Amino acid sequence: MATSKVSDIISKYEGREGDVISVLQDVQEEFNHIPKDALKEVSERLQIPFSRAFALATFFTAFSLEPKGEHPISVCMGTACHVRGAPRILEQIERELNVKEGHTTEDGKFSLDEVHCLGCCGLAPVITIGDDLYGKIKISQLKRILKKYQE
Repeated sequence: MATSKVSDIISKYEGREGDVISVLQDVQEEFNHIPKDALKEVSERLQIPFSRAFALATFFTAFSLEPKGEHPISVCMGTACHVRGAPRILEQIERELNVKEGHTTEDGKFSLDEVHCLGCCGLAPVITIGDDLYGKIKISQLKRILKKYQE
């Protein structure tokens, strides 16, 4: 089943080696991570060494070899966010959701990661939940914000 989806994605790019990043992006989008068997198929079909496909999939932070939550949370730890309390925000989210940074909740609803910069320092501290961005976030707001995604 997964093989046919991966095959369809690769076919979209006509199997060109230079499109490996685009293929991996589409695989990530389809499965919410890059499964090992999908990575192996990409390697074989694009005729690139598995080690190269693996290196690309692990180099870019946008890719994950582990399943991500339905609602991925990113906490910015850039300088502006860090000095404005991002470490405390991260700790509070870990407590609220009972998940450690870099992991996914048991129910698969949330994954939590820290990122180095989200590019909106004027709004620090910043978190994203999926495509939603929350700036000038306060610990007191977290429970209400997370509740929106728990329902």
